[in-house]
Amino acid sequence: MRISKITIVILLCPFFCVSQTLTGRVINKITQQPIETASVFFNNTTIGTTTNSNGEFSITYSDAVQSTLVISYLGFEKVLISNYRGQNEIRIELIEADNALDEVHLEYDDGLTRKQKLRLFRKEFLGTSKFGKSCKILNEEALVLKYDKLNRSLYASSKAPLKIVNKALQYEIAYDLMEFETRFRYADLNVLRFTVDYVTYFGTSFYKDLDTTKKKTLKHRIKAYKGSTQHFMRSLYNENLKDEGFWIFSESFRVDEWSFFTVEEIEGQNSKRVSLKEKVTILFDKNDQSEIQLKIPEFFVDTYGNYTPIVGVYFSGVMGDQRIGDTLPLSFGLVKKE
Repeated sequence: MRISKITIVILLCPFFCVSQTLTGRVINKITQQPIETASVFFNNTTIGTTTNSNGEFSITYSDAVQSTLVISYLGFEKVLISNYRGQNEIRIELIEADNALDEVHLEYDDGLTRKQKLRLFRKEFLGTSKFGKSCKILNEEALVLKYDKLNRSLYASSKAPLKIVNKALQYEIAYDLMEFETRFRYADLNVLRFTVDYVTYFGTSFYKDLDTTKKKTLKHRIKAYKGSTQHFMRSLYNENLKDEGFWIFSESFRVDEWSFFTVEEIEGQNSKRVSLKEKVTILFDKNDQSEIQLKIPEFFVDTYGNYTPIVGVYFSGVMGDQRIGDTLPLSFGLVKKE
């Protein structure tokens, strides 16, 4: 099973929105001095900028952008802002981070070499699909890795945002890894044989387009979207699972999806409440098989397919195997009206 805090929104048709501009200033809370080259971006999008010598920034977004605004600078605690709408100007004070604990496990003797742990991490973080295998982490030295023999778990954190190049999807990703765990159902360190139980990871990311001119690139991106978790969630919100190619099965029998899923509108909000009667199997395009089950009473999803909470919504099968290498930014496919 996989739990992944990845927010992707992909519209395969033009979407016209009114642009808004947010300006602000980033300073050091202690010295009150401006911070130059701080990163300011909308999580999981290609929309971002950096501060100038005065710590000032200006960033334009549309109504289609629903993700959190992230302000980060190496050596400081990052700030996440969700209530930026309706504000024209904001002031952000960054606090220096205490990274003393990051070094604790660097020389930890946990039964696996760093090379072996890196191999496991790449597989479970980037993925083993065609897209995942095309990814390369450019700064693996920033990773702090620990294997817990008692719990058969691999943990990872990063001292700096991971720089990932996805050659197949033509993105460069800056991923600030906040938490990563792979729990193994079976682990034999002598022969390096592992069976994954589940994978969880959380973080913020900023995508940079490398090449959007190739038809091959767009074809790959569309393929990555079709049948993805985000495609499913958006279809669930729009209550058109069947039209989008998703069939629902219970105990090997195809069933009416709405006899298992309940989708309710919430007054005054742009998200819907979703509950699931019991675990079901999802078949996409009559081929790709996944399962979804909830360990929580309900979750919430918006029109772009973002859902929360992440923990408690479990996917397995094809959707459960999707990793960072299979993801696309929230702003993919969005056409803004200037």
